[in-house]
Amino acid sequence: MGGQESRSRRALDGVRVLDVSTILAGPLTCQILGDFGADVIKVEHPRHGDGMRGHGLSKDGIGLWWKMIGRNKRTVGLYLGDPEGQEIFRELVRTADVVVENFRPGTLERWGLGWADLRALNPALVLLRVTGFGQTGPYAARPGFGTLAESMSGFAHLTGAPDGPPMLPAFGLADSIAGIAGAAAVLTALYARATGDGTGQEIDLDILEPIMTAVGPSVIYVDQLGVVQQRTGNRSLNNAPRNTYRTSDGHWVAISTSATSIAERVLTLVGHAEVIGEEWFATGAGRARHADLLDGYVADWIGVRTRVEVIDSFTAAGAAVAPVYAPDELLADPQVRALDMITQVPDPDLGHIRMQNVLFRMSDTPGEIRFTGRGVGADTDEVLGDELGIGAERLAELRDRGVLR
Repeated sequence: MGGQESRSRRALDGVRVLDVSTILAGPLTCQILGDFGADVIKVEHPRHGDGMRGHGLSKDGIGLWWKMIGRNKRTVGLYLGDPEGQEIFRELVRTADVVVENFRPGTLERWGLGWADLRALNPALVLLRVTGFGQTGPYAARPGFGTLAESMSGFAHLTGAPDGPPMLPAFGLADSIAGIAGAAAVLTALYARATGDGTGQEIDLDILEPIMTAVGPSVIYVDQLGVVQQRTGNRSLNNAPRNTYRTSDGHWVAISTSATSIAERVLTLVGHAEVIGEEWFATGAGRARHADLLDGYVADWIGVRTRVEVIDSFTAAGAAVAPVYAPDELLADPQVRALDMITQVPDPDLGHIRMQNVLFRMSDTPGEIRFTGRGVGADTDEVLGDELGIGAERLAELRDRGVLR
């Protein structure tokens, strides 16, 4: 349950993560690790904080996205551009299992905090380095953002209507995929450490490659067949009918017929079982070549029925259908509510807030949202004073100089 302490042990108990990354992939990696029990310490600029704090909509001056992406993270305001800030960071590294950063290549090295330096301090350390294009290569020094990865990966090329422009997503798709990949990379490295000689390693993760993987087989199609996939709108070249369809009450539903048996149920339901016997109907590719015909049958049937009638009929027939939801509808969905996919969490600033829950459910070591995103430096005294043993007088002096918050 969100916001409640679990009685079970946590999967990542004892793992300490230093999050020195900013928008968006690195912070999401650390959010996921924190959700499953890692002690995540968010190290950010003492005056500006992570740019995620100001991303998106706010309420009463409080960034709402930060409440989610900053959850389960203790926060320390520490300026790494100052020599004393760098020395304190080195002390933190000695206590850590993982560091996640997304500075431009060479920035940590310039501060004396590069991989060689950090590994000398802590041979067991895992360092995840997230960039737009990787640590090496001709694009390494370029600014890298998710939009660029969505463009270069083939995603934009394949998204949109056949006669329209390439389309970009309305959210941080490439960054989010990279963030999930980053969590997997860190856990892979921790497993290698645990089953090997106990040493950590450096991970070079760029934002481009995870979304290239998500785009699918387009590269191998070019390599082996010389076929360049093109935009097909909501249709698929692999099966039909597959599209979104408008109901009589103005809603939209989506259907998929990747399995021929599902396609048979759909066409029987909409009153055109006669096409099932056609030779072309037996394969997804064959049906895709007749998408105009099949889409017409399905659209005509759906167009004179309400969304509730359509979903109930498809469900009774064992055919695959889903409503096209806006976020407010997602909140009310019975399946989402039954599995607590969106959970309610107490927050000291906003009362109770709802947000997406942890990524998956584990029977013995479940994840949980222990607390929401905190203010810059909320835990500086606890982490640096109580845990590292830095005295109150020095903490005050460093605060006066702007090194700490």
